[in-house]
Amino acid sequence: MDIFRKKSINPSSKSELSKNLKLKDLILLGIGAVIGTGIFVVTGTAAADYAGPAATLSFLVAALVVIASGFSFAEFSSRIPITGGPYGYLSVVFGEFSGWMAGWFLICEYLLAVSSVASGWSSYFQGFLTSVGIHLPHALTAGYNAQNGTYIDLVAAIIVLFITVWVTQEAKKALSLNNIMVWVKFGVIALFIVVGLFFIEPGNWKPYVPFGVSGIFDGAALVFFAFLGFDAIAMAAEEVENPKRDIPRGIIGSILIATTLYVIVTVILTGMVPYTKLGVGDPVAFAMRFVGLENVGTILSIGAIFTLLTVTISMLYSLVRLIYAISKDGLLPSFLSKIDKKRRTPVTATYVTGMIALFFAAAFPINLLAELTNITALACLVMMSLGVIRLRKIMGEPTTGEYRMPFVPVLPLISAAACAFLMTRLTSATWIVFSITIVIGVAIYFLYGYRNSHLNQKD
Repeated sequence: MDIFRKKSINPSSKSELSKNLKLKDLILLGIGAVIGTGIFVVTGTAAADYAGPAATLSFLVAALVVIASGFSFAEFSSRIPITGGPYGYLSVVFGEFSGWMAGWFLICEYLLAVSSVASGWSSYFQGFLTSVGIHLPHALTAGYNAQNGTYIDLVAAIIVLFITVWVTQEAKKALSLNNIMVWVKFGVIALFIVVGLFFIEPGNWKPYVPFGVSGIFDGAALVFFAFLGFDAIAMAAEEVENPKRDIPRGIIGSILIATTLYVIVTVILTGMVPYTKLGVGDPVAFAMRFVGLENVGTILSIGAIFTLLTVTISMLYSLVRLIYAISKDGLLPSFLSKIDKKRRTPVTATYVTGMIALFFAAAFPINLLAELTNITALACLVMMSLGVIRLRKIMGEPTTGEYRMPFVPVLPLISAAACAFLMTRLTSATWIVFSITIVIGVAIYFLYGYRNSHLNQKD
């Protein structure tokens, strides 16, 4: 049994997908995936429960880890521009089993992200309906909880269904709504920054580190969630006009833009409101209401409702491309790699993935599994950082026109260690669930993937 058999280093010469995405589309895809619940929710939680005003440092710590990891993604995407992101990259350098596990971690991450954001969107939207006097039947307002009398989250199910149908469109069209909503998102954030600057009270920044240095690192482990999604860009490799040039630029560009916005918003937020009062679900809008600007707070809430759509679009788009790539190699059923001849998109994979996400979003209160999203993502980033070192041994130094990760192997080792350190800051319950996730992933590979892999057929 050879679980270290490797995919060909050379990407396929011909793709069935449309190649019409440009650098602007990639940056907006990354920002659409990254900036969502992080800036509208996690900023307040990080300040109130973990780091106080020093939440800005938590974001910077997390950003440094993410940027270092982003460098590894950039070099891989430049030198091996194939669909599947980490799954494809690690299948080339470490072998099929490692690639599958990286892909499995990403499937868990994206699936949970799509479902959880849809549930969060449902909460925002139901709050808006309530404010205008519309009330849904209680049984249809949340996931299954017989004690509370709820059985299905109808709004979450509807939004996942809508996003699923939308993502079946040709890539350029499917991402057009995402691009529009990203600009709306920029407008909402700019409104908060411009107005908030006039209501900063420097006294709210004292004490700056109320929970100590450990609080900063605990906050970093939490806010790492806010940066998840930048790897969505790598999933679009087969649909990019110039992947070797534009994917690295898209990854690094989206991370830098997101980091800048997170830090600015957190500085202003903790300056407007004492950090002890920020443990709310809508801290950005709450800050405006706190200083008496109810109308501005309402505008920010409505903006958040619309812009959270970008996260579900970006994540579902990326998840579908990942599953398409894995099934095309035989590790998942082949019908998932079927391409619609008219739209040139993996329609079957989109519908199957969308229905699974709909089930989780509608039936389960999955907020308790948020840390699982972080730990699966961090595990994948550890593998990616170590993979760059292996990539250099296999393919040598990057050539002219290919992105070069700086300070290899020192920076990749630091990046892997930093990701592992953040994993240790997560709870024991998260580690237990993560262990179960690993067992399930291994079982799928050996019970189905290994035997049906195209590499196995070649052997």
